Amino acid sequence: MISKGVMVGVLMVGALTFVTGGASWAAEKKEGKQEALAISHTKEAIEKGKAGKADELRKHAETALKYAEKAEKKEHEAHVEEGIKHLKMAVEEAKKGNAVEGTKHAEEALRHLEAEEGKGKS
Repeated sequence: MISKGVMVGVLMVGALTFVTGGASWAAEKKEGKQEALAISHTKEAIEKGKAGKADELRKHAETALKYAEKAEKKEHEAHVEEGIKHLKMAVEEAKKGNAVEGTKHAEEALRHLEAEEGKGKS
């Protein structure tokens, strides 16, 4: 027979493993949500940029940048880092009123952000 002390110890280890695993899963889920929001706003930025609306492109690119930076802060990912770089360039071009170049950078950011999201789903 297993002693009561051993049984309690095993249950505590199991519970601790369950709780820490759940916390890890929740963190990954939140990171994925941040990336999804970054992708959504990047797509909006591209749409506005293609319509020649540099100010709207800038607003969505800045919002996408905020979410991408939150995701990158949780876990450093090369594609997210590249996406951030291009979102920053999209914002700078849009501030100059250059919707065409801003859109190009937003499209490049989207390629990187979607590549990273695709890796997480595998």
